[in-house]
Amino acid sequence: MRNWAGNVTYTATEVAEPASLPELQEAVAAARRVRATGSGHSFNDVVDVVAADDLLVSTRGLPGEVVVDRDAGLVEVPGRTTYADLGASLHRDGWALPNTGSLPHISVAGAAATGTHGSGVGNGCLASAVAAVELVRADGELETLREGDPEFPGAVLSLGSLGVVTRLWLHLQPTYDVAQDVLLDVPSDVVVERGADLLSSAWSVSLFTRFSDPSRIDSVWRKRRVGHGGDTGDATETWGGRVAETAVHPIVGLDASAATEQLGVPGPWHERLPHFRAAFTPSVGDELQSEFFVPLDVLGELWPRLVEASPEFRDALQVSEIRAIAPDEMWLSPFRGGPMLAVHFTWVSDLEVVRPALAAAERVLAAYDPRPHWGKVYGPWWDTARVAAAYPELPRFQALGERLDPERCFVNRYVERLGVR
Repeated sequence: MRNWAGNVTYTATEVAEPASLPELQEAVAAARRVRATGSGHSFNDVVDVVAADDLLVSTRGLPGEVVVDRDAGLVEVPGRTTYADLGASLHRDGWALPNTGSLPHISVAGAAATGTHGSGVGNGCLASAVAAVELVRADGELETLREGDPEFPGAVLSLGSLGVVTRLWLHLQPTYDVAQDVLLDVPSDVVVERGADLLSSAWSVSLFTRFSDPSRIDSVWRKRRVGHGGDTGDATETWGGRVAETAVHPIVGLDASAATEQLGVPGPWHERLPHFRAAFTPSVGDELQSEFFVPLDVLGELWPRLVEASPEFRDALQVSEIRAIAPDEMWLSPFRGGPMLAVHFTWVSDLEVVRPALAAAERVLAAYDPRPHWGKVYGPWWDTARVAAAYPELPRFQALGERLDPERCFVNRYVERLGVR
């Protein structure tokens, strides 16, 4: 069995899919080690078990429905639910989430556990919308942690190392429409001189480039909220580029049929905030991904250094994406401490080709104390000492782990290697 990208072969020989909550509880209580898997959209061994006879479990078979509490402004969501299904359901009932990731096919529980995010200087990662989480502990009992609980900041973005998440409660807001347009060939000077302003110019903004021309970036995707409270962003400002007159793919030149609707046509939030349509079902992804988080205010200094070093990594690169994310207070969140810049690389699928390219990109980023995305590919420099330095609340998370999982049932090589548990 492999992950979505095909670069990780799971140690387990099969995935258990309990058909009821009691069946899941019984299976977890009887297992020596357990890990839960979601959509498989991680690019390292964060999900993997230690031994072939350990329990790799999915909650796909569990019953459960999306339930909105209108008075509380919350939605109860089974952990297995994808953002594609959740978004359509919420919109029909007049509700919305503040943001989504770029791919709507990922599960809510998996996205929250690994720090998946979208873009927008005012938008936190997807886990920041969680108000409560229910999980099955190693002893098979249920535990619910809610906002206001002292341990809640460690319970959501937990890398699956506390238990099997069965339900989450998310904050809602009234539904809204989004209009998406794309600018082409925005000058690199704009990124250097006004990059933070550019990333703030709409509700959600992404910069895409292959570094093929040092003087420009390939495209800027702007997603503006329209109606239901007014526009967010100026659609007339082109930032020295030109407005795309036909739909484009994040990798300019590829078939754009899988991309969400552009050209400024308003539509429901869940059909515009992702980069890819829910109807487009990815199978095996012919790519690897890396992503690093640094303070947003270093963009002007960082960008020329990336451009200068790009000949060392662009042959392995399919596209790079730059985004902004609002801070939060979760103990294992890479966005803790201030507004963050996400520097993402979509690589070719050959790890031997990617390794030297990744190392070249990491050398540039090293000056800014980057935090890698927990679920993507990074170099061996990210070790226990750097994790401890980057996450000062780690001892509190470890204490939570010892309380919920004293026998270390949910500890795998990944969290052990990084000193997370």
